[in-house]
Amino acid sequence: MQFRFENTYARLPERFFARVNPTRVAAPRLLKLNVELARQLGLDAEQLAGPEGVEILAGNRVAAGSEPLAEAYAGHQFGHFVPQLGDGRANLLGELVGRDGVRYDIQLKGSGPTPFSRRGDGRAAVGPVLREYLVSEAMAAMGIPTTRSLAAVATGEEIMREVPLPGAVLTRVAASHLRVGTFEYFAAQGDAHGVQTLADYAMARHYPEAAQAERKYRAFLDGVIARQARLMAQWMMVGFVHGVMNTDNTSISGETIDYGPCAFMEAYHPATVFSSIDRNGRYAYGNQPRIMLWNLTRLAEAMLPVMVEEWGSQEAALASATEALQGFAPQFEAAQLALLRRKLGLFTAGDGDLALAQNLLERMAANEADFTLTLRRLCDAAAGDDARVRALFAAPAAFDAWAVQWRARLDSEHVAAGERAAAMRAVNPVYIPRNHMVETALNAAVMREDLGPFEELLGAVSRPYEERAGLERFVVPARPEERVLATFCGT
Repeated sequence: MQFRFENTYARLPERFFARVNPTRVAAPRLLKLNVELARQLGLDAEQLAGPEGVEILAGNRVAAGSEPLAEAYAGHQFGHFVPQLGDGRANLLGELVGRDGVRYDIQLKGSGPTPFSRRGDGRAAVGPVLREYLVSEAMAAMGIPTTRSLAAVATGEEIMREVPLPGAVLTRVAASHLRVGTFEYFAAQGDAHGVQTLADYAMARHYPEAAQAERKYRAFLDGVIARQARLMAQWMMVGFVHGVMNTDNTSISGETIDYGPCAFMEAYHPATVFSSIDRNGRYAYGNQPRIMLWNLTRLAEAMLPVMVEEWGSQEAALASATEALQGFAPQFEAAQLALLRRKLGLFTAGDGDLALAQNLLERMAANEADFTLTLRRLCDAAAGDDARVRALFAAPAAFDAWAVQWRARLDSEHVAAGERAAAMRAVNPVYIPRNHMVETALNAAVMREDLGPFEELLGAVSRPYEERAGLERFVVPARPEERVLATFCGT
């Protein structure tokens, strides 16, 4: 089994990680292999699914060229700083350069204890592993930057949580696993050289253009802020609620990472929370852009030592970092408005477009209208059929009043109704991993070892914009008795 691993992170100073091999498991069994992703990475999917491949994906065998390690990082968790976290249940096996020329980390998650485990067992359960596989692949299919899942392997062992659960290992693929918390780890120790080494590595890997700038660390900070501003707009426009937006779950590459207690909002409301551990709503749907700015401020603080050297004084470095952070809000707002225009079927920019979109969202919140379905059925309304979208509002007249303004705006553009509706369907998904359907699929996999519901839901969300006959049940919001209002971390 040839992986052609490279190990650039393992060439960094030893204080950046701990060298540790995955822990063997009793009876590995392949649950799911992402054949398409394997091919994109230049891997032989048939070999991966074979005995040797499954041994590697389970952590029972170290592939040739792999230098397994656990990365060191810190993080603010729900606003409280923890100076040492690190990969407590993960092993970075190495890096692959895919067919697209991009370098990717290949990491096992749930592969056993490491020096960063903090008395944890280092394991993962089948349910959370399949949740991450399902939701990360749905996000990728919607075009949202994300880590992806290459494989899920059952371990043949039980792990203890509230009750005994079947264990599993996820193979996660990421542009990298560098986090805001990685920078905080070195900054908290007063290790300015570590911060600089990390920044130079992150620039070379993710922001090579920044390395050529006159003020390269400011350019790097600008780059991270810009990517995260766009990512927040994309999350908000599909109703995604991350649930644990800690700084150790904020990727430097601008990808969505860590699908713990995440969920997709159904009835639109900015205060929506799913995570069972988010008792005060810190990471509620509507708070996510503000929290991302807070997290990026922690990155800027960690970067200050190298920015002081770059700018020549503490005062100048602070001013530069502040200016960079002030760019987050306008970039997020511009990205969000651009997406809102596309979702509403607008081909040109108009001064009142933001107010028009906000008016619709306010009416949706007041009428408990389903976020995904409202926007999708608005595509039908653009083609002249209002019936299905009106039915989503407790008071359909609320939609009717808004639609008068919307159609007046559409009339200002000379676009055929069919062309407009088709453009809207390309950006408004019809299938998302609705929470009750995810739970049904995971329960079948865990309780009955039945992956059928998982495969069916994965098949739907892997082509989210293409409405298909026979998949109508994946479009319907949860009935009151089906609603899943709390989701849980896999740890």
